[in-house]
Amino acid sequence: MPSPLPAGLAAILFNALALLFLAAANPAAAEERIIRAPGLSTFGDLKYPADFKHFDYVRPDAPREGEFSTWAFGTFDSLTPYIRKGEAAALSTILYDTLMTGTADEPDAVYGLLAESVEYPESRQWIVFHLRPEARFSDGTPVTADDVVFSYEVLKTKGRPVYRVVFKDFETVEALDKHTVKFTFRDGALTRDLPLVAAGIPVFSRAYYATRDFAESSLEPPLGSGQYMVEKVDPGRSIVYRRRDDYWGKDLPVNVGNANFERIRLEYYGDYLSAFEGLKAGNYLFREEFSSKTWATAYDFPAIKKGWVKREVLPDGRPGGTQGFWINMRRKKFQDIRVRKALDILFNFEFTNNKLMYDQYDRTVSFWQGAKDLMAEGPIPPDEAALLEPFRADLPAEVFTEPAYVPPVWKKNRAVSRKAVREAGRLLDAAGWKVVEGKRRNAAGEILVVEFLNDSPTFEPHLGVYVDALKRAGIEATMRQVDPAQATERQKKFDFDIVIQRFVMSLTPGVELRRMFGSTAADLEASSNLSGLKNPAVDALIEKIVAAKSRAELDTAVRALDRVLRALHIWVPQWYKGTHTIAYYDVFRRPSEEVPPYSMGEDSFWWLDRGRLDDLRRQGALR
Repeated sequence: MPSPLPAGLAAILFNALALLFLAAANPAAAEERIIRAPGLSTFGDLKYPADFKHFDYVRPDAPREGEFSTWAFGTFDSLTPYIRKGEAAALSTILYDTLMTGTADEPDAVYGLLAESVEYPESRQWIVFHLRPEARFSDGTPVTADDVVFSYEVLKTKGRPVYRVVFKDFETVEALDKHTVKFTFRDGALTRDLPLVAAGIPVFSRAYYATRDFAESSLEPPLGSGQYMVEKVDPGRSIVYRRRDDYWGKDLPVNVGNANFERIRLEYYGDYLSAFEGLKAGNYLFREEFSSKTWATAYDFPAIKKGWVKREVLPDGRPGGTQGFWINMRRKKFQDIRVRKALDILFNFEFTNNKLMYDQYDRTVSFWQGAKDLMAEGPIPPDEAALLEPFRADLPAEVFTEPAYVPPVWKKNRAVSRKAVREAGRLLDAAGWKVVEGKRRNAAGEILVVEFLNDSPTFEPHLGVYVDALKRAGIEATMRQVDPAQATERQKKFDFDIVIQRFVMSLTPGVELRRMFGSTAADLEASSNLSGLKNPAVDALIEKIVAAKSRAELDTAVRALDRVLRALHIWVPQWYKGTHTIAYYDVFRRPSEEVPPYSMGEDSFWWLDRGRLDDLRRQGALR
């Protein structure tokens, strides 16, 4: 019996045969360079070399024990975060590994997790992932290429409708062998980002779901592929995740120094103020504060004064947050841009910031607020004009004749500006909504009614000021306060006039823009296209962004898109900070005083100081 080939030689022969096969099947493919790498990035550049040991921002020998606890808003009735039904528990995506994983110090790169390496041509028309043979689900069964194929298929057929948009350019997904899976993309597709989309697919067990319906909401702890599994569920009240003792990949470079807590616990609260009381009582130990009033006036409780609880303001390197009042243009009354612009004019940020938020915020003007290279500014420059000229008929004339839209600035000492009411009134008159007996009515006698959908008492004062201004202009404005579950359901079905929402935009935008602003997502239930935007120019700009071959080309297209979105008045922008305001019991430590730009990492690469925890318990700070 002949002796086996050395592993290295066998691999060389295998790759050579594979290339010969590709050349025979497609002569053009033989001329294209095949890239083999431990990671992927949008434009091909990776910070970390193939032999890196751990990410720069972690402490590789950090203690791995204890519990991290924080709070979540609302309620939950499901442990399945990828389907239409139910409200999934916070952090439930932690149960599943993906083929590759991102970092906190690179905006557009991923490195091997379930997959140890990839190979793909320069055109990115396909990509092959080589799975790690040692990868296991939480029941000890191996993670195979067939499971990856199943995960793609089940997300596309039974997952949230938006996955049909996400995967629209995927042609085939096939298992080449037990540990090799190939994604092939549609001819003519813009392929730059598609390998990264494939790399981010969560992996489920085909065998597990052979006896369960993936589309059904459930509180049964699922079989996962990630580092954590569900330990305890109190439906709607709390959930505890426990790190798997048998997790196969704890020593991978992407995991070293991460997942330092044995348990992660989330306590649910119905409103922000009761959650704050929970922190004071020590019911959980870490809180990021989103209420400016609470941050400015309430952090003087005894645990702060005794040094038991720390307050910090940390920089946030991500775009400042795309937060605003999103206007549902599926409703006829909001389809006239003059009505939407009037709503924008009537919001007095300056008064709201001064009287309700202690001047802690700045006004958001851009969808990429804080990302200087991506924000449109001033009159349209030639490079943006060249992109937009073919779509002049689909855009407001102001895109070409006026500087990038910036909301008006009003006086901070007056809640309702008379000038704002006059300017908004002229727009509403021109749109056919005239004042009749104190109410704005159209030619059919219908009253202009605007209802704000809100699930947080914290926003009531802000909305109250805005509603009063709208009423002064003759609009019948109301607040509809609902519980979080109802708000989520109504938002999924686009059953609202105006809803408050915040998105964190990517510094390297790509295919995700299709589901946020693209026409194909406008009528897909539960999509992120909250405004229902359908505009040929926007669709074309998104494809320009997805097709960009360089950072400069991408930045120009994003600025053009930002300019257009702002001119279309699909929202009334709110505010941003550009920082994390956090408070936590002094039992957590992190590798450096500075945090990486794209993630605080509090539940991952921070760790528990067991000695300090014991000290606080002895002092009566904690139970």
